[in-house]
Amino acid sequence: MRLLFVVLLLLAVVTVAVTNHFLTQRFTENTRTRAELRLALYSGNLISELKRNSIVPQLLSRDPALIGALNSGNFSQSTQRLISFVEEIGAASLILLDASGRTVAATDRARIGEAHRSQPYFVDALRSSETLFTTVARESGGYRFVYARRMTSQAETIGVILVEVDLAKFERAWAGISDAVLVTNSEGTIILATEPRWRGSSEVNALKRESADSAIQRAIRATQDWTSLPADAYVQGEAVMRKETRVAFRGWRMAIFTTYASVRERVNGVLALEIMVFAMLLSLAFYLLSRKSAVRVALFQRESAELRRLNARLQREIAEREKMQGQLKVAEQSLAQSSKLAALGEMSAAVSHELNQPLAAMKTYLAGARLLLSRNRPEEAVSSFLRIDDLIERMGAITKQLKSYARKGQDQLSPINMGDALTSALSMMEPQLKQRHIKIDRVLPQWPVMVMGDRVRIEQVMVNLIRNALDATKLVAEPEVELILAAGETATLTVRDNGPGIDDLDALFEPFYTTKEPGEGVGLGLAISSGIVNDLGGRLTARNSMAGGAVFEMQLPILEGDATLDAAEAAE
Repeated sequence: MRLLFVVLLLLAVVTVAVTNHFLTQRFTENTRTRAELRLALYSGNLISELKRNSIVPQLLSRDPALIGALNSGNFSQSTQRLISFVEEIGAASLILLDASGRTVAATDRARIGEAHRSQPYFVDALRSSETLFTTVARESGGYRFVYARRMTSQAETIGVILVEVDLAKFERAWAGISDAVLVTNSEGTIILATEPRWRGSSEVNALKRESADSAIQRAIRATQDWTSLPADAYVQGEAVMRKETRVAFRGWRMAIFTTYASVRERVNGVLALEIMVFAMLLSLAFYLLSRKSAVRVALFQRESAELRRLNARLQREIAEREKMQGQLKVAEQSLAQSSKLAALGEMSAAVSHELNQPLAAMKTYLAGARLLLSRNRPEEAVSSFLRIDDLIERMGAITKQLKSYARKGQDQLSPINMGDALTSALSMMEPQLKQRHIKIDRVLPQWPVMVMGDRVRIEQVMVNLIRNALDATKLVAEPEVELILAAGETATLTVRDNGPGIDDLDALFEPFYTTKEPGEGVGLGLAISSGIVNDLGGRLTARNSMAGGAVFEMQLPILEGDATLDAAEAAE
């Protein structure tokens, strides 16, 4: 016990001493770095403000309105003009003096009539053709920073324009920080400072090193400063570090004084945390040694109670799981029944959608056959009946394929000539094409484009795409549909129309989504077509053309090499 206590105590002393030295060095350097960054920022802002205002007298000295007022002696609008300028420039004030040094216009109307004839900025401005900068002490304390420039008309001096730079705003901004800042001119006189009583004196007089007045105060200061490095100076009795930089303007310099308070707070916070940790470790060691047996007994008791609670909770969970399994079984049965009803409804709508096209064609051929028979042309009527017979076979194939679509089955595939399938699909759509007088442009390659698939299903997709193109051009004055069959890495059939295009491309291939009027479509054609193309290993895409209208592309895996030649010969 005693050995453990001594070891922990020595470890605590060594750790606190090492931590104090390391963190003091690190936090002090961080504080110095931040002070240097702030000093660079403050000096940069100061230079920017001075340079921004240095060009103003040159511009105002050429202002026609101010020159005209000085020549005519009419200054009724001059003050208002200076006020409009000062809002844009951001200067402290603008003052217009006549040749005698009297204020004839100013942004501060109370200053109109003031005499400046004996002021150095007026006298120097009359002797020079350049813009001059002057620092003038105020009677109330502080300094005025003035740019002055002579104004001439026809080579004669007619007045002087004064621009007072608002550097006091930097003092107001610096007042909100914990650091002390001062700016000295080339003679070492403080002209800007966070402490108003420093202005007008030198830095040496403003910052005298201060010592404690009594032994008690010296002891308190030693306690406070034990974590800091030797101080550069004392401000109001507090140790500070000093950083200085040169301001690139007339020999000015800027100094910043940062306290060690943040360093002490951060270091003391870490040390307090370490001491607290070691105190807790000592307390924990005594507690563990004295309560070891009691902890074991309490642990056994807690484990027994926990096992009993776990056993009871396990029994409750078993009962709840059995109950949930029963409910799940009932829900599965209900879901299966709902799925059957939904599939039945979808199949009914799909059958109705896919049989409408052959039925419409059959009606057209029957009407033609009736007309031919009435005109005693039975040979031509037989041709119409043969086409009707082909359509009936096609309807049977469609119903068979729809059943396959519903149960997600696949039939045996064979080589298909895409050009022949397109010709067959156009033949089926011939009545609608003749009735609508739609221009059909076909672009087919010279050689057969072969794919592996089911011809009836491929023709079904082509018919759906052509029919959608026809429906999309109902309101177009000159409807046109372009069919392009190309062979590359895939066999691609492109169907392009000159209709209004597609509004919602994301929902286009979803079942029962349609843009047609009620009664004209149920929204299953593209959904079924997409499923057929996916089953054949291809994909069906849609987009809007840059020239207007919609573009559908059916891409299927192409037969290559000998398989293509054999399939082409078999097709011939």
